[in-house]
Amino acid sequence: MPLDFARIYADFHGAVNMTPAELDDWLETPESLRVGQKKDGGESVGHASGRYIVKLLRTKKSALNEDDYLHMRKVVGYVRRHRAQEPQNMVTSRWRYSLMNWGHDPLK
Repeated sequence: MPLDFARIYADFHGAVNMTPAELDDWLETPESLRVGQKKDGGESVGHASGRYIVKLLRTKKSALNEDDYLHMRKVVGYVRRHRAQEPQNMVTSRWRYSLMNWGHDPLK
């Protein structure tokens, strides 16, 4: 089944509600670095995704490739799954911080 690039693009921009600058700044915080699953003690999957999301947000639509759209689809899935697990205190929770690594601030 071919990818629906238009749908993925729209869904991605609906899920990611942080600007590239906001996400860049967030990724530099201790809270951002503290959350997420880490492979071999290195950078978390979500933190690496956040860096890729910044790149995607700064890339012209016409320059996006299939791998970019696949990552966009992954981001949308992550945000949807985790939004369904909202904790009682979302302001300072690891849940919120993790979502922010993926470009979505639930308080916005």
